[in-house]
Amino acid sequence: MQVLQTVLRDRADMAAALQGLSAIDPQLLLVFGSRAWLQVLEPQLAMQFGSAHRLGCSTAGEISGEGVSVDACVVTAVQFDRVQVQAACTTLAGMADSYAAGQRLAQALPQLGLRAVLVLGQGVNINGSALIGGLVGGIGPDVLVTGGLAGDGAAFKETWVLDDTGVRCDHVACVGLYGADLTVTHGSFGGWMPFGPARKVTRCDNNVLFELDGEPALEVYKRYLGDHAKDLPAAGLLFPFAMLGGDHTEMGLIRTILAVDEAGGSLMLAGDIDPNGYLRLMHASTDALVDGAEVAALAAKMAAQPPGQGLALLVSCVGRKLVMGGRVEEEVEAVADVLGQSAVLTGFYSYGEISPFSGELSCKLHNQTMTITHLMENPAVPL
Repeated sequence: MQVLQTVLRDRADMAAALQGLSAIDPQLLLVFGSRAWLQVLEPQLAMQFGSAHRLGCSTAGEISGEGVSVDACVVTAVQFDRVQVQAACTTLAGMADSYAAGQRLAQALPQLGLRAVLVLGQGVNINGSALIGGLVGGIGPDVLVTGGLAGDGAAFKETWVLDDTGVRCDHVACVGLYGADLTVTHGSFGGWMPFGPARKVTRCDNNVLFELDGEPALEVYKRYLGDHAKDLPAAGLLFPFAMLGGDHTEMGLIRTILAVDEAGGSLMLAGDIDPNGYLRLMHASTDALVDGAEVAALAAKMAAQPPGQGLALLVSCVGRKLVMGGRVEEEVEAVADVLGQSAVLTGFYSYGEISPFSGELSCKLHNQTMTITHLMENPAVPL
């Protein structure tokens, strides 16, 4: 396995910077950057790397071996020796199409030898939980699924996905990784702290929250936010919900507010809500979030790491980035320190993180979480 990476900051140097990636004849290009970068870059990638599968999205910040960037574009080229790569994409007709879109992706991927799936979706008109449900239902529970939902800074207006067909605002796409020589681990952790009482979900519809304790959800939420309420929906990134079960037990899932409906008094969350559960507000400090990233990296670190180069895909929430501000680099540095120099870091700040809990295989949509997927290829056995 070989991994090369370039961070594009100046379009005048784009072709020359990409040329260096050709040295490994990549099978896969992972691309994270702004919409403007993706649209300029995609024709160049198709021309220079016609045989490579392309997977990427717009971001709320890019992650690379150089740290965190904004309005740059991180291109990571991957060449496996024995692992095979297949790609699939589909148009998302709307939020109600999310589950079926996941099913279509699953149907498009060959099943024999499938070990892991990296999936990216547009980030604002999608039910990420339903997308995962359709995908996992089609490929089965024994295949690791990780990835994330595209970002748009903190604007929540329009997001973009890059795949083998181009750059689209209405696509979900994935790559499947095949073969017994793939070694893959994962980790996820938040670092957010709950505050205030748990509130009973009294009316919801999938990912739309209408009532808490019999009151309009938006009214309850605004009371807790106080002065921050005037900055909704962006302020929702700073105060997500923790999902609790019907017996008030922690589920380990956090939900971000994507949009508010002033007329209806409802909140749209980034993933499904337990209709029989409870929600509690959360907040965080930078130190707690950095510690959470380190915990995720420790979970993703391979116990018996094969020799050679590896790739670590980091998908972290835009809400974490907003809380940490100028210290956002610290969570990426914490991951790099744990995984070591053999792992090339790539990834982005997202509107939703797709990963199982650490130590599990059942995939979930997370919000406000650092998720890490660590890929390596086992060395060839001498004849």
